[in-house]
This record gives sequence, structure tokens and C-alpha cells, in this order.
Amino acid sequence: MPHANACLTPRGRLRIAQAVIDHGWSQARAAERFQCSRTTVRRWAARYQTDGPAGMADRSSRPHHSPARTPASLVRQIVRLRLRQRLGPVQIAARAGLAPSTVHRVLVRCQLNRLAWCDRATGEPVRAPIRRYEHPAPGALVHVDIKKLGNIPDGGGHRWHGRVAGERNSQAHRGRPRTRHGRPNLGYAYVHAAVDDHSRLAYAEIHDNETAATAIGFYQRAHAWYAARGITIQRVLTDNGSCYCSRAWRTALNGLGVSHRRTRPRRPQTNGKVERFNRTMLGEWAYRRLYTSEAARRAALPAWLHIYNHHRPHTGIGGHPPITRCTNVPGQYT
Repeated sequence: MPHANACLTPRGRLRIAQAVIDHGWSQARAAERFQCSRTTVRRWAARYQTDGPAGMADRSSRPHHSPARTPASLVRQIVRLRLRQRLGPVQIAARAGLAPSTVHRVLVRCQLNRLAWCDRATGEPVRAPIRRYEHPAPGALVHVDIKKLGNIPDGGGHRWHGRVAGERNSQAHRGRPRTRHGRPNLGYAYVHAAVDDHSRLAYAEIHDNETAATAIGFYQRAHAWYAARGITIQRVLTDNGSCYCSRAWRTALNGLGVSHRRTRPRRPQTNGKVERFNRTMLGEWAYRRLYTSEAARRAALPAWLHIYNHHRPHTGIGGHPPITRCTNVPGQYT
């Protein structure tokens, strides 16, 4: 229906029923006045007599009984085969004696119809809403991670030019030491990133290594950057990388009054907000367009970070930019 005051919204149904039951209108007169059939008038008048005004709301179209519904024992068998053996609908249908379409409907109902939604190590679902969490205020938890990217040769790499031209541009870097098969060692760029759990406000830097000293320097600058925006960091969550397991890292965090948490082994989903930031960063910055050199790609990161924090809608926070969840930011006066 186009708007809340249309003829057969709950309000309109109540007016029809009250006209017949409370005011004594005939069904024919009510049908003519409200431009509907007598059957419709009879239906809402009968429901008004039995349920009152509350009965004017829409009811679920789901039947009270479903004799042909897949038994619960078969549903459990389908889910078990999906999680433990990672089988597709056709293979599961052959083992359970069902049609593949039936198996697919069960997997959709259980939110297991995509293997990417299941953890590879344990087989447990990783997209269930119950597993999602969010800390109540900015700074309560900051996710930190490192993303390793291959450097771009001068002229562009194979992602844009293809393997032949990309290899030709890589061979032009003859000043660097060679590795196996005679290929030049272009090196790697390590993107150190921090993402606030509540606001999704992100800070990132590019470095040439992932040593503990580099990670500590990055975090100290990130800590000051968040503080300048009114965010006091209380806890930091990282994976089990060597730089984050060092004593120097722990000492640096203790000196700033920040507690350190690490994810369980082989469970990157726990640090999922920065992992999702890395994926967004690859698609919208690192591989978005042709960069003719590594310096050009690195120079484009600050502008993209500004767009991410101040302009890009984030679905996890209701379609708003991360900066809208921060208070006491200079220039905002909120």
C-alpha cells in the first residue's frame, strides 16, 4: 500500500469494521463507501468482533501445520554434513536421500548456503548475528593488524597490464637483488592499520617492514592521532604476529596505559573489523586503479583514508561515516 492512510491499512480496516459493528451499517453500504468488496467488509467485521482493534493488523501467511516440512532429524544431518565435510547440496542430497533443491532451502534457512560463511578450521558459522559484537564507546577497543602487499614496478604491474607486460616492467628493476628464477626482488609494502571497534574510525601507515620497533612507532602515532580526536584507547586487539608478541610491544602499551589482547590461534574472525578494513582497502585503494609506481600508490593512501573516515557510508553503523560516531572532534563542537 502506498501510504499509511490508504483504504485497507490497519486504520482503514478498523474504520470499516466499526462502521458495520458499532454504527450498524450494512455490508453493502460499507463496501460502497470504502470502495472494496462485501467479502472484504465481512472478513474485517468478523475479525473485529472476535479480536477487537488488535485483529486489524496483518497476520503471518505461514500455515499452522506443515506436514511436508523437512524433519528435524534430516535438518541436523544436512547441517552436520555441511559443517564437518563441507559438502555441497548435490553431495548432501545423495547421502540424505533428498532433492538438492530441498537441501539448498535448508542451508539457506540455517544461513549455511555459502561455504565462505563457515570457518575453514572449525566449520563453525562465522556470519551468525549472535557472534557480532560492538563495544559501547570509542576507544574501548582498537583492532590493529598488518597487511602485506607486493610493491608495484615502475610502469604498472600485471593486474592491469597482464602477465607479459607486468613481467617486463618488473625486469626493468635490475638494481635490486634477484631471487629464484632470476626474478627481481621488488620488495613489499606493509600497511599497518588500526580500526576503532565502536566508530570504525581508521588510521593507517605504510612501512617497509613489520618489526616490533616499526609496529611500536606506528601505534604510538596512532594513539596520538586518536587522542587528538577525543578518543582515549583502553584496549588493543591484535593477532599473534611476532611483533605483537614481543616484550617491547607489551612494554610500550603498558607505558601508555593500554591493555593488550590477542586473538586465539587461527581465529582471525575475532579481529574481524580490521580484517574487513583490509579487504575494503584493497578493493578501493590498492587495486582500484592503475598506479604507475609504488610511490604513486603510497601517495594516494591519505586521501582515501579521509574519504573512508569522513564520507564513505559504513553499513555496520547504519550507513553513516565513522566520524559521525566520534564526539568532541575539533571543529565539530558536539
